[in-house]
Amino acid sequence: MPNGTCGVISFGVKGGRKAAENFMGHLKLAIIATHVADAHTCILHPASSTHRQLTDEELIAGGVTPDLVRLSVGIENIDDIIADLDQALSAI
Repeated sequence: MPNGTCGVISFGVKGGRKAAENFMGHLKLAIIATHVADAHTCILHPASSTHRQLTDEELIAGGVTPDLVRLSVGIENIDDIIADLDQALSAI
């Protein structure tokens, strides 16, 4: 990314909330955590964790789609992180 960036990225998983939860369940390296400030690669699904009290309509109004996941890239080997994400996406 131009001019640098932090190690946290957000993206939607095609298929909505259930697909996002299913994707995260297939991860082997990334840790499912409610925070994303760790040396390990962590992943968070706001709709079912930090924002679980909101309806889908309230989530969208707040800019958090039900399919959104937040990934905090850790210090593991980048090839291992990519392989973990790839195998989890391939499983859904």
